[in-house]
Amino acid sequence: MCEPLSVGVHACRRANIGPETNVQDLSDLLQCFRLVLLEHLGLSLWIWMTIDYLLQKVSLLMILLQFQQTFSNHSPKEDADVLWKAVKGWGTDESAIIAIMGHRNAAQRQQIRQAYHDIYQEDLIKRIESELSGNFEKAMYRWILEPADRYAVLANVAIKNLNSDYHVIVEIASVLKPEELLVVRRAYHNRYKHSLEEHVAAHTSGYLRQLVVGLLSSFRYDGDEINPILAKIEADILHEAIKNKKGKLDEVIRILTTRSKTQLKATFNRYRDDYGYSLSKKLLNDASDDFLKAVHAAIRCIDDHHKYYEKVLRNVLQGVGTDEDGLTRVVVTRAEKDLKDIKELYYKRNSIHLEDAVAKEISGDYKKFLLTLLGKEH
Repeated sequence: MCEPLSVGVHACRRANIGPETNVQDLSDLLQCFRLVLLEHLGLSLWIWMTIDYLLQKVSLLMILLQFQQTFSNHSPKEDADVLWKAVKGWGTDESAIIAIMGHRNAAQRQQIRQAYHDIYQEDLIKRIESELSGNFEKAMYRWILEPADRYAVLANVAIKNLNSDYHVIVEIASVLKPEELLVVRRAYHNRYKHSLEEHVAAHTSGYLRQLVVGLLSSFRYDGDEINPILAKIEADILHEAIKNKKGKLDEVIRILTTRSKTQLKATFNRYRDDYGYSLSKKLLNDASDDFLKAVHAAIRCIDDHHKYYEKVLRNVLQGVGTDEDGLTRVVVTRAEKDLKDIKELYYKRNSIHLEDAVAKEISGDYKKFLLTLLGKEH
């Protein structure tokens, strides 16, 4: 039986971990430590479980300590000074802007923006807009904004081109949680002096207007309760309405805009069980107008937004040309939420890492910035 110290050394060697170890490597170290304990100590099960529990607590403590250190090392004033030097005089140091803003979270970016204004008496976003251009400027501008303001801007841009971009409004309304959507609607009020629903209604008509405005106005119940009987009834209603494409479309709107996401997922699952194919697949094959296409987008966003975003990225990157607005929207809005999950799904479905796919399609500072947000810097 070996001494505890030698066990730890052996674990570190196996995990190839040294003084430069960071939190990302920590799980490898702990796993190796567990394996070495099993190999060398021959502990009874209950002792092993106790040690394993303590190791997990140590892991959490180390993560929290590093997290706290990261925040304590962040200086909004120093970052603001670097950004000011990057934009003053002739030329712009785009790499410095990416190095700062690409590695700061939402709260830190707002602190930097406030510090920049306090020190230099100008709005950082307006200065960035004047110094950068093209897709890089759009991506950086939207990244610096607070999340609610960002969604408000994305919605307003989509409204101006609503004939082709109504799916962006549906996406925002269907993916966000009820409280998040309410904050976005308030941000839209403040920025554009009109309600989001008012602007959408002015640019749509008929069933499409009813659906999109209904999705935006909804404040869904966000709990986990499911009514299986209701799921069966409404699965049948959806089937008949979509099969006939008339008569009960208002019922489709009612179901999609009022039920909780948990209840809707149960309805979608019941539809799949009863009819042998998914509701979204049925709509994909039959969607012949904007309303049914919007219904399809809403169902995909509600049912599994990771799959929805993966499909958006696939279409963006593998279609004819590159839809930079779509690419920017997905990367910027999901970078601090679930982009890791979307990246894993993209690789699973396309056999290429999202970072590599992006790198092949875009270039310049825009490429450097998006790859930074994707976690792969060049």
